[in-house]
Amino acid sequence: MSDMKYTTDHEWIRVEGDSGVIGITDYAQEQLGDVVFVDLPDVGKNLSKGDEAAVVESVKAAAEVYAPLDGAVLEINEALTDAPGLVNTDPVGGGWFLKLQISDPGQLDGMMDEAGYADYVKGLG
Repeated sequence: MSDMKYTTDHEWIRVEGDSGVIGITDYAQEQLGDVVFVDLPDVGKNLSKGDEAAVVESVKAAAEVYAPLDGAVLEINEALTDAPGLVNTDPVGGGWFLKLQISDPGQLDGMMDEAGYADYVKGLG
């Protein structure tokens, strides 16, 4: 998918025009184990690249989800409130966390594409 970009912290962003949908990768959800709770940001919150955007709690650990880009939160995935397990079963689909209004599209240039991320993950094992 050419519209997907990845971070070294295992977040993904799917660019849709001047906004992006953000979640965690399949690798990240596997490392976490069964997700039991997700704390999402408020709509309208301004995030800077690297800011904590959400928190994921699993049976094994709690982990922060970082903003991959600067922008304002347009929407959150309310479905995760009642069904946090979507992060495990569909991490790059129904398990998305938030939509961000991208304020600096140039920041996408520093992110990995799918092949680059796959190589990065191989190097971790």
